[in-house]
Amino acid sequence: MIYRVLPILFVFFLSFKPTTATENHDPKLLAANAKASLELKVKSLYASLDVKAFSMPKFECFSKALEGFYQLKEQGIIKKDLLTIVDFSLSSTQKRLWVIDMATNSILLQSVVSHGRNSGEEYATSFSNETNSNKSSLGFYATGETYNGKHGLSLKLDGLEYGINDNARNRAVVMHGADYAAESIIRQQGRLGRSQGCPAVPFAIHKELINMVKDKSCLFIYHPSRTYENKSKLVS
Repeated sequence: MIYRVLPILFVFFLSFKPTTATENHDPKLLAANAKASLELKVKSLYASLDVKAFSMPKFECFSKALEGFYQLKEQGIIKKDLLTIVDFSLSSTQKRLWVIDMATNSILLQSVVSHGRNSGEEYATSFSNETNSNKSSLGFYATGETYNGKHGLSLKLDGLEYGINDNARNRAVVMHGADYAAESIIRQQGRLGRSQGCPAVPFAIHKELINMVKDKSCLFIYHPSRTYENKSKLVS
């Protein structure tokens, strides 16, 4: 019986073309495989995300955030397994900030967050890296050190994308608490109050949030901006 099986197995193995050394090192092939692997991983994480009592971020926003997060973590720029996502495609009346524990794939906190006064009214539609623009800046940030300023406990941010948000520290774009970022303001005026470009959050949670994410965690501010995606080296 074995003599009948062996020829069949021989033909079966011959039908597979061996991968050459050149194919193993083909940059395009490697990049395509890496992208496919990342897409599968992101879909799996999104499907199994432990939301607790919170709502889900949009998949497109989540996907872009993870794409940059993994690169920055691999480069050692980000030290913590925490990812803060701000989705500026959403209305300021919505809770559009999430803090995600990447080690447990669970949402730790969700909140409203303000955009810059010149970025838009209820929705943020215009962004800038320029000093005195009073606009928000998109992209990836590393959280820095805390300090006590005019808004109380505040968190410095380092923009990681050249020409997109790298002027954040010079502009004093920081995370801080603000009265105008309270949900009660939404009930009064139909939208959240706006900042000078800082991602401002309610005083009710600002200390918890800042102490949670300080010291080299990742912050991603998202908007489906073609201009941003064309300039960014961290998202495709």
